[in-house]
Amino acid sequence: MSPPLRIESGELTAEEIIAALQEGRRVIVEAELLGGVHEVSLRHDGETYYCDTPTTLHKHPDEEGMRTCIERMGYGRSE
Repeated sequence: MSPPLRIESGELTAEEIIAALQEGRRVIVEAELLGGVHEVSLRHDGETYYCDTPTTLHKHPDEEGMRTCIERMGYGRSE
């Protein structure tokens, strides 16, 4: 198993993050949330995409849903 890919918000594009997830890598994003800096874990199990934040676990059934989440939350850099 590959080690997690650790990035800061905006370091990679949403496409680059999704490509890493589809390769089976977990992506740990350092993001500003709730008035501080926290780690958010993004992963894909082959069927479902997961976004595990300090407060909740979001699930996305497809790539488009995950891309929308990454862009809306600011985890990925605008292209």
